[in-house]
Amino acid sequence: MINNQISHIIAGELTVKPEQVLAAIQLLDEGSTVPFIARYRKEVTGGLDDTQLRTLDSRLSYLRELEDRKQTILKSIEEQGKLTPELSKSIISTLSKTELEDLYLPYKPKRRTRGQIAIEAGLEPLADDLWQNSTLNPETEAEKYLDADKGVADTKSALDGARYILMERFAEDAALLAKVRHYLWNNAHLVSQVVSGKEEEGAKFRDYFAQSELISKVPSHRALAMFRGRNEGFLQLSLNADPQYEEAPKESYCEQIITEYLGVHFNDQPADKWRKAVINWTWRIKILLHMETELMTTLRENAEQEAIDVFAANLHDMLMAAPAGMKVTMGMDPGLRTGVKIAVVDATGKLVATETIYPHTGQADKAAMIIAALCIKYQVELVAIGNGTASRETERFYLDVQKKYPEVKAQKVIVSEAGASVYSASELAAQEFPDLDVSIRGAVSIARRLQDPLAELVKIDPKSIGVGQYQHDVSQTLLAKKLDAVVEDGVNAVGVNLNTASMMLLARIAGLNKVIAQNIIDWRNENGQFSDRKQLLKVARLGPKAFEQCAGFLRITNGNNPLDASAVHPEAYPVVERILDKNHKSLKDILGDTNYLKSLKAVDYVDDHFGVPTVTDIIKELDKPGRDPRPEFKTAQFADNIETMQDLKVGMVMEGAVTNVTNFGAFVDIGVHQDGLVHISALSNKFVDDPRTVVKAGDIVKVKVVEVDIARKRIALTMRLDDAVMPKQDSTKPANGKSVTAKSQNHNHSMGNSAMGNAFAAAFNKNK
Repeated sequence: MINNQISHIIAGELTVKPEQVLAAIQLLDEGSTVPFIARYRKEVTGGLDDTQLRTLDSRLSYLRELEDRKQTILKSIEEQGKLTPELSKSIISTLSKTELEDLYLPYKPKRRTRGQIAIEAGLEPLADDLWQNSTLNPETEAEKYLDADKGVADTKSALDGARYILMERFAEDAALLAKVRHYLWNNAHLVSQVVSGKEEEGAKFRDYFAQSELISKVPSHRALAMFRGRNEGFLQLSLNADPQYEEAPKESYCEQIITEYLGVHFNDQPADKWRKAVINWTWRIKILLHMETELMTTLRENAEQEAIDVFAANLHDMLMAAPAGMKVTMGMDPGLRTGVKIAVVDATGKLVATETIYPHTGQADKAAMIIAALCIKYQVELVAIGNGTASRETERFYLDVQKKYPEVKAQKVIVSEAGASVYSASELAAQEFPDLDVSIRGAVSIARRLQDPLAELVKIDPKSIGVGQYQHDVSQTLLAKKLDAVVEDGVNAVGVNLNTASMMLLARIAGLNKVIAQNIIDWRNENGQFSDRKQLLKVARLGPKAFEQCAGFLRITNGNNPLDASAVHPEAYPVVERILDKNHKSLKDILGDTNYLKSLKAVDYVDDHFGVPTVTDIIKELDKPGRDPRPEFKTAQFADNIETMQDLKVGMVMEGAVTNVTNFGAFVDIGVHQDGLVHISALSNKFVDDPRTVVKAGDIVKVKVVEVDIARKRIALTMRLDDAVMPKQDSTKPANGKSVTAKSQNHNHSMGNSAMGNAFAAAFNKNK
């Protein structure tokens, strides 16, 4: 029953049929994984893709938690004897945890409040009388309730107690809170101010020293920047409920909302002044503080979710970057004084040679001789140079090697080092290379990630890959869950070679975990390579359910059955046999025969288990069995003789690789040890709402240098190559000395002389 209700809710949100959602819920509850459902259960779910299924899974968890909380609250209120049919209906029908807690607020067990103490002192009748009858004189009525033994020594104590009773009653009214919340979210401003005396120490947050903008419109990166500034003690954040007034008004508009909601009218009656004070206190003391905390929490949660989504999108692009392929590769981990660490891996990624050279400390000739000898001996095809310190110097050294030794033909490629040091010092790296120096392990990782980024990056904690936006400021639990899903989807989309995959790669396959993955490797070591997918059932702890989930994503090349090298699931092999029998063909005849396969009609081969979507996928797979969905391998060609920021000149057009995409733009490596920023306004001649619609991490792009700020290590770039750019006299201060506002950022779509104005300065801070 609950699943039916939830399926209708989620179906409405996803704009799909409830039956599709219910079918997906049942599969998830049975232990099926998202990649498996998306790929092999299209008929069951009506073709829900992995993105829809991830959203469905997330909402399912939320709504089930909400349902559990509803039951707890209903039981609590019922035990108090206060559960009415109307209240029960409101609780059952709400789809918001916030609204649910608002409904529960008046009944939630709490410590003794001033209002409760006043009720215990017998002041509730006084509160009700004065509120309902404005003609009564508060002082006269209060005298009737004086009782020193109950703590009501004078009329002021009595009237204050009565006021607290009403304040708490009104501040716990769910409908009133909803009205005030709605108004504030759409009208209130988030105000950021520098903590007095912290101006110099907190200079990196100076864009927010005097900032005010509509709370519902604060972009994710600005919100997280301000929260970080507050956490570090440099900023104060507050809510301005009445931004329409230059100074704080005597009466907030929210007090008018409260007055209208309560149906109160003031006619200069004796109790009106006291009743006005009740409303004022209700707003100032109770609701404002509550709403300020709640709305800032909402803003932070929204900002965190957006930042997590940005990180996930960038991680997906990095994982799905084009592999250079299985070629003999030399990895170079650059260094100046400590030398350049060298690792050569063969076409399968196996380490075959290591070395440390010192080309930047007077030993260039000896280093060149060593590199040439290694390239010739192992027939190196690619040279992967890490993009960290001394990267361009090492790149220039390698070019000199090629000039001196013409037989060295290997193509050089600059590779991101992000996370390489984390892997080098990890337990996994120690197990893989127990006798190898930590620094050399980094060179191995650099070489392998050029061969196959996905296979190497799965060995690193996704949070350490460095493509996030305020990744340390967000919920680490939510971040880890999201990134794990991205890695899982990426690995399963590509598939892995069952006979060569590492334990970490296998562990990301649907239905497997680290224990089973290690068992697969142990079986492989004891029995030799897998020749048939069915042999997986011989692996310890890999039962029928795990086999069902994983088999289609594991590839066996040169095995007993050619289909084992494809994404066709073993359960669907009978469909292929039916195709072959009906057309009197052999598997060898039709594999890769595009023209013949296009002539087949999927509907001719459906049965009770496999419908048109699955048969269509099978025919596509037979055309290009085991095809890699990743793009073709390309590299950026950095400009010669441009190696540091000092070499850059405004107006230079350069090629670079996109390293990170955020909500405010894209960061591009142009080979000078400091990524430049292409602000969102400079990505295209057209308006850009989402930078990822224009560029993705790993893309090779042409950019023009707009401005160079050496002191602050900032480079402003544009992809609008026709833009005229001029150097700016001083880019170390915000324009006009003013803080960034939403208006100034939104109107910074003209590059010109203000290219690195407020928007650029703010954006660089956001990515730290």
